[in-house]
Amino acid sequence: METANLADPFANPDRTISFQGLLGAYSHLACVTAFPELAPLPCTEFEDAFAAVRDGRARYAMIPIENSLAGRVADIHHLLPLGELHIIGEHYQRVCHHLLAVKGATLDTVRTVHSHVHALGQCRNIIRTLNLRPVIATDTAGAAAEIAGYGDITQAAIASKLAGEIYGLVSLQSSIEDADHNTTRFVVMAREPIDPNPARGPIVTTFIFNVRNVPAALYKALGGFATNGVNITKLESYLVGGNFTAAQFYADVEGHPGERNLRLALEELAFFSHEVRIIGVYPAHPYRFQARLKAVE
Repeated sequence: METANLADPFANPDRTISFQGLLGAYSHLACVTAFPELAPLPCTEFEDAFAAVRDGRARYAMIPIENSLAGRVADIHHLLPLGELHIIGEHYQRVCHHLLAVKGATLDTVRTVHSHVHALGQCRNIIRTLNLRPVIATDTAGAAAEIAGYGDITQAAIASKLAGEIYGLVSLQSSIEDADHNTTRFVVMAREPIDPNPARGPIVTTFIFNVRNVPAALYKALGGFATNGVNITKLESYLVGGNFTAAQFYADVEGHPGERNLRLALEELAFFSHEVRIIGVYPAHPYRFQARLKAVE
C-alpha cells in the first residue's frame, strides 16, 4: 500500500489529515485508505486531532465513531459538539487484525501477545488456539512498536498490516479476528460545512439535541421522524454537565435538511428540545447500503 508522507511542521495544511494515535493505528489506516493523497498527522489525543484542523494545521480530521463489535468510541460524542468542526464525510474501515512479530518468530515460538483490550477480545479464538498469554496495551500500534523494540521471538502483537510495515514486523497470520464483519465507522471533520446535493446520492444528517425533563419527551420529540418517514440510523444518549437528570442525544438520519420530510421532522423536534444543532450534512458512504443488503440476505 502506497501512503502519503508523514506530515511535518512545514507541510501544506490543505494536504494534511489528522488522526488520534500512533502511526500504524487503524485511524491511520483509515486516513491513507480514504485520502491517500493527504499526509497523515498523528496526534496524542482526540482533542489534538480536532485542534489541528481548527487551528489550520490540517485540512481534515479522521475520527472514529463506533465499531461493529466494540460499540461507540468513548468520549467522542462529548467532543463532537465542542470541537467547533463539521462532519463532511464518513468512512467505513474493515478491521483486519494481523498477528505480528519480529523476524525469526513463528507461530511455534510466540508465547505472549500484546494489544488493545478490544483487539484482544476480538481475537479470542487464535489466542486460545495458540495458548498465548494476552497483555493489554494502550493501543494496537503502540503494541506493535513495543514488540519491535523487544526483539523477542516469543512476543507478538495484534495490529494492522500497516503497523507491521512501519515497525518492521512480519505477519505470522492475517485476518485473525473472530468476526468477519469487524468494521469501524469514522467521520471526516473540517472547519467549514458542506451542502451536498441530494440528487447526486443519499445524504446523512447528523445532529445533537436535548429534550425537556418531562415524561414522554423523547417519544414526542422523535414522533415527527416516524410520521414524516425519516429513517433514524443512529441514536445515542449521554449525560451532560454531571447531571443524571439531563441527557443529550446524538442522532444520524437519512436525508437532507432541505428535503420536506426531514425539514418537518426537525421543526417538530424543536418544539420538544432545548437545542437542536446540526453538526454535519454529508454524502452517505456506500458501505451503509451494502451492509443493509447483506443483512436482508
